[in-house]
Amino acid sequence: MKYPKKVRTFCPFCGKHTIHEVEKVGRGKQSALKWINRQKKRRGKVGNLGKFSKVPGGDKPTKRVNIRFRCTECKKAHCRPTWRVKRFELIEK
Repeated sequence: MKYPKKVRTFCPFCGKHTIHEVEKVGRGKQSALKWINRQKKRRGKVGNLGKFSKVPGGDKPTKRVNIRFRCTECKKAHCRPTWRVKRFELIEK
């Protein structure tokens, strides 16, 4: 899917429609304090931790894209509910 790098949309901080710069956001580093990460550390690398079934199919064919909209006036960023897409690229319009 092709999506423009600059888009005119509503800014919840300014309270009006402004030009926003769109940026793709990667996944952040997982916290070591979460329960699942503490469990993995305690158990080591044994089995599949009871989390993933070994049936054919596995992952979904598409992933959700994470997009951040940054307002050009107030410089604040906000995210939106995203959609699933196989390929995502930002284009200059």
